[in-house]
Amino acid sequence: MRNAMIERKTAETAISLRFTPDGSGKADISTGIGFLDHMLTLFAVHGRFDLTLRCAGDTQVDDHHSAEDIAICLGLAFREALGNKMGIIRYGSITLPMDEALILAAVDISGRGMFCNGLEFRTEKIGTFDTELIHEFFTAFAANAGITLHLRLLTGINSHHIAEGAFKAAARALRQAVAIDPAAADLIPSSKGVLA
Repeated sequence: MRNAMIERKTAETAISLRFTPDGSGKADISTGIGFLDHMLTLFAVHGRFDLTLRCAGDTQVDDHHSAEDIAICLGLAFREALGNKMGIIRYGSITLPMDEALILAAVDISGRGMFCNGLEFRTEKIGTFDTELIHEFFTAFAANAGITLHLRLLTGINSHHIAEGAFKAAARALRQAVAIDPAAADLIPSSKGVLA
């Protein structure tokens, strides 16, 4: 089974994370940020990823360091768990409705990290969580996972729905992309012979 464990300690955060893409959607998450716990739980559920995460961060400053460092760790775990990426589908995409919000997600597990942000929020906060941190989260995740990730808001006005739709859509697209292609399980899905 593909899996990874990442530990990261800085002056700003201490993080322990376990991840498997071949899970059942089990989430055991405590980040110190209620909204991010919610987003990562539904990310695990909709991706069918098993994710255990603990973060002790300097949230008395704000949520930025914790959100970004968690994304770094999740991206590193994602990259490590997939190894040489042999047999994966590689690409995934979905257009996902979350009430009035409609989100397009497309992913390429290319080995090259890039987040292309087409999300727009009408509010600066969702509860106490800064909406700009969603961009920071996905930027750090994509860079460290070595994936190209596009998220685009097609329509929607409610910031919570947009954020939730983005995490769900990213998870569903990734779920497709990490799946093993039974017709090419012993091949790297690239004409170069490597995804890096």
